[in-house]
Amino acid sequence: MQMLDLIRRKREGQALAPAEIEAMIQGYTAGTIPDYQMAAFLMAVYFRGLDQEETAALTRAMVASGEQLDWSSIPGVKVDKHSTGGVADTTTLVLAPLVAAAGVPVVKMSGRGLGHTGGTIDKLEAIPGFRVQLSREEMVRQVKEIGLAITAQTGNLVPADGKLYALRDVTATVESRPLIASSVMSKKIAAGAEAIVLDVKVGSGAFMPDLASARELARLMVALGREMGRRAVAVITNMDEPLGMMVGNALEVREAIAVLSDGGPRELREVCLTLGSQMLLLAGAAGSSQEGRRRLETLLAGGQGLDKFRQFIAAQGGDPAVVDRPEFLPRAADQVTVAAPASGYISTVQARLVGEAAMLLGAGRVTKESPVDPAVGIELKKRRGDYVSAGEPLAVFHVNDRTNLEAARERFLAAYTLAAEPPAPQPLVYEIIGD
Repeated sequence: MQMLDLIRRKREGQALAPAEIEAMIQGYTAGTIPDYQMAAFLMAVYFRGLDQEETAALTRAMVASGEQLDWSSIPGVKVDKHSTGGVADTTTLVLAPLVAAAGVPVVKMSGRGLGHTGGTIDKLEAIPGFRVQLSREEMVRQVKEIGLAITAQTGNLVPADGKLYALRDVTATVESRPLIASSVMSKKIAAGAEAIVLDVKVGSGAFMPDLASARELARLMVALGREMGRRAVAVITNMDEPLGMMVGNALEVREAIAVLSDGGPRELREVCLTLGSQMLLLAGAAGSSQEGRRRLETLLAGGQGLDKFRQFIAAQGGDPAVVDRPEFLPRAADQVTVAAPASGYISTVQARLVGEAAMLLGAGRVTKESPVDPAVGIELKKRRGDYVSAGEPLAVFHVNDRTNLEAARERFLAAYTLAAEPPAPQPLVYEIIGD
């Protein structure tokens, strides 16, 4: 195989054979294909795309680049959930215990955040004592005992994706839909998921800025799942503004506890119920999404989801007292109110700018090596459509280091647009694409 020929052909818009893509991924993972050639190929893909067969071949090759987990010894259908990323997106911390409480086993490998907010593992690490590194044997035993385990991704799982994503991140090719789809689905398949619910975000805080591109990505990932022998459903959800009212790791744990206590923000609860009902449906634990939703609502009202979260924290070495006493979670030294500069209806809240403001406070990481402060973040006081008076609090910043405080305040205020009339309502869930 001549890598130069593959680059040239893809640059010209020609399709590559599955065997060529497999050999290319093997060579890049092994180090025989240099970064500069793979970077050129990724840029050619960004502009020319990949067809369905090529994307499937890329996904298979990435799955085959590392270990593939098998959870067949755990009874029941193992359903995984993946979000394409957002701000104040605390759904995994709510869904994992809630779905497990419904009798569906949840065995999940999650990642750390890179960018404006923390990932699921960063949030769990905000719980004192919580262990995020579990062996495969520990995970199997724990899921059999309590129905739920979450661990950090290992370097042996889809190493090709790790190398490719790092390169995409520095070559402006992250937003390519076939590359996103193959990255997501290769990790879910290698991690042993038998059915997959995909939360595809669309809006100012998402990779997909418009509904048409989000729909195309959703359909592509569902089709990839089908080709790999998995059932998959994609739910397209709104990320024009932050989903919850808390942005930051310990703050988001507190908000997850609030939702599991049958409270919390309506928007976060609604998306969790929509995704969770699809998880139950794929697992065969509900005959319809409506039945699944009613069952989850009953579990929230009865406290079983909260009990499962408490059990889950204890099983992984964390302090379960935080469920009843959220003040035991890390707390920032200072709380700084950010006031509205003028009066009016909030017409837009750009989620990405809110997330970037939180990152400046220390809630996210600029590089993989950057530390994350679990205590800091932003507590929102208003949502899109609310009326705010000049001087009224828009948010409270939870701050330990004031170095970037003013920059964070400027970035945060830039996210807001005020108008004389309330904006038209937007849906939280745009569409559900099934297999």
